[in-house]
Amino acid sequence: MNSADLARLSVNQETVRQLSLPELAREAALLGVGGVGLWRDPVRAYGPAKAAGLMRDHGLTVTSLCRGGFFTAKDRAARTRALDDNRAALDEAAALGTGTLVLVSGGLADGERDLAAARERVAEALAELAPYAHERGVRLALEPLHPMYASDRCVVSTLGQALDLAERFPAERVGVVVDTYHLWWDERVPEQIARAGAGDRIAAFQLADWITPLPEGVLLGRGQLGDGSVDLRGFRERVEAAGYRGAVEVEIFSPALWARDGAEVLRETAERYVRHVL
Repeated sequence: MNSADLARLSVNQETVRQLSLPELAREAALLGVGGVGLWRDPVRAYGPAKAAGLMRDHGLTVTSLCRGGFFTAKDRAARTRALDDNRAALDEAAALGTGTLVLVSGGLADGERDLAAARERVAEALAELAPYAHERGVRLALEPLHPMYASDRCVVSTLGQALDLAERFPAERVGVVVDTYHLWWDERVPEQIARAGAGDRIAAFQLADWITPLPEGVLLGRGQLGDGSVDLRGFRERVEAAGYRGAVEVEIFSPALWARDGAEVLRETAERYVRHVL
């Protein structure tokens, strides 16, 4: 592999969760990968400032921090706790030097059936957090998830719904995540990617493949690049045609990958990226 081919590649930490932060930094740097996406729990355990220094020392960019969100509780105390936790996440993102905090909106409240009302609570939370995020140089990146998550995890299911929410705020404050795993099925995605690009709303671009039958359910059933049904190269071409020039982040939740040697999975991911995405 040519290291120039990997300059835009970012490997999300969950793809190789079996690697510690120092191992991830070392192995990614050895391959010539340009960046990493990090998750809050291991970063907090290691220390955000220390993690930032570790990545800088290895020449890696932190392309995103996962995750904030879960805004849809009706109970006032629960909503206050969620907002406080998101402010903490924004502080952590700023300490890491990343400009992107990925948000998962949250599902329906207990007994609720009103998706539109739940999405309005997401909008209210974005309005609360956007100024705080902007002060810290971090952009809120709202991620639509596959509709199978709508009841319990994410009431924002399409890129259009995510844009409808994001466009209530300045583009530099709230953007969207284009994740192939969640969006590949939707025939409206090409026009919505163009819409997102025209408004400078694409805050992050993430890759995983869709394999069937789902081996571990929807949450842990993501496939290695090239193993499934997604036109990965087509997605990359669409987001680039829309003006996106940022990192291409591979985020795969897969017990099958986690059971293997992490450095081997990292190398395979880089090879699949070159073969199926570029």
